[in-house]
Amino acid sequence: MDPLTFGLVTLGCMLFLIALRVPIGVALGVVSILGLAYVRNFPIALSILRETPFAFAASWDLTAIPMFLLMGAIANHSGISSALFRAARLWFSALPGGLAVAANMASVGFAAACGSSLASSAAMGRLAIPEMLRVGYDKALATGVVASAGTLAALIPPSIMLVLYGVFAEVSISRLLIAGILPGILTAAAYVALIVIRCKLNPALAPKLSDDELQTLRADRMSALKEVWPVTVLILGIIGGLYGGIVTPTEAGAVGAALALVIAMVQRRINVATFIDAMKESMSGTAQIFFVGMGAVMYTRLLSLTGVSQLLADMVGGYAGDPLLVILAISVVFLVLGMFLDPLGIMLITLPVFLPMMEALDLNLIWFGIIVVKYVEIGMITPPLGMNVFVVKSVIGPAVPIWTIYRGVLWFLAAEVVVMALLIAFPQISLFLPELMR
Repeated sequence: MDPLTFGLVTLGCMLFLIALRVPIGVALGVVSILGLAYVRNFPIALSILRETPFAFAASWDLTAIPMFLLMGAIANHSGISSALFRAARLWFSALPGGLAVAANMASVGFAAACGSSLASSAAMGRLAIPEMLRVGYDKALATGVVASAGTLAALIPPSIMLVLYGVFAEVSISRLLIAGILPGILTAAAYVALIVIRCKLNPALAPKLSDDELQTLRADRMSALKEVWPVTVLILGIIGGLYGGIVTPTEAGAVGAALALVIAMVQRRINVATFIDAMKESMSGTAQIFFVGMGAVMYTRLLSLTGVSQLLADMVGGYAGDPLLVILAISVVFLVLGMFLDPLGIMLITLPVFLPMMEALDLNLIWFGIIVVKYVEIGMITPPLGMNVFVVKSVIGPAVPIWTIYRGVLWFLAAEVVVMALLIAFPQISLFLPELMR
């Protein structure tokens, strides 16, 4: 079997293992080691297995990841997510589809205190979906908005995906994180517009509140804002520090985790047991990300040796005369991979192929990073995998079939088409804030 054919076979084997629910880190690692042993020899495969974990984990910039995860875990365990949803519910319930809008906006706030799409979907799924179903919201809308809005945490800083991209692309992580703000807001606004328009055209999707209920909610609006001041402090501490050049991304993660802990202690919303749970959660999340990353690095080497990476580059390189066509071709690759692979795996497999092409075309790598993370974000709600969909399903249980959730997210995927068109056509949406930094 020639190396290129073998490389394509390994891709099929990996997808088969993932379909069998083998953890993606294990699937990547097993296929990589056996493939490297076949292409080269077993001692070389063992040598790569021995060196890769340390080489990957030794990157200083990656230390921002456990800090961001710890901050999100503390914020979640201290009740910030519930306070955000309560405040958003009080302020947005008067709109058509008000509870769905509230879930979307609360996800925006939690994204700024979390950095993990899966954690955001899980937290809002527990809070918002039961409330929407209780008052008669359409099941597809209720679950679809939570799964889709959870992806905002992949873009709005602190974003773990942007940190990983910055490490591999060797660009400023601070500028990348700041670059995610406006695209994140644009995505959230597109979701709000979609919800309001749909519910206006079809009121059966989201029953309106009575005048008495609205009056009661208005009376509690200001008091609800007092409960969300911790999010404002975290946002100012992280984004303000990064934007002003006061802290590095790693320091921002540490500052955010410390602020979240201090706020939780001041509000008496955390104790030793919950703090230990938050530590365990962040360590588990870090281990999972690093494990997948190590497997992806090894698989990238296998793809390079078999020529699959070059095949992808040649397929896309045929459009090199027109940067727009290159971006569109890359978009197709990301969308297809997003249907089957883990977001982290997608990034680590494709970046070694596409980054040199972007540099050769003299395209801005920070702008490209936002495009990549947006496609990774879209992959998190794209059938048949859609990790956020599975998270929402696990939270809500048998009350809603998984295909109902997929039906709900399809509307938000339509909104993403508009958002992506704007981000590709107008790079300044992503680059405006980074260019103002010191």
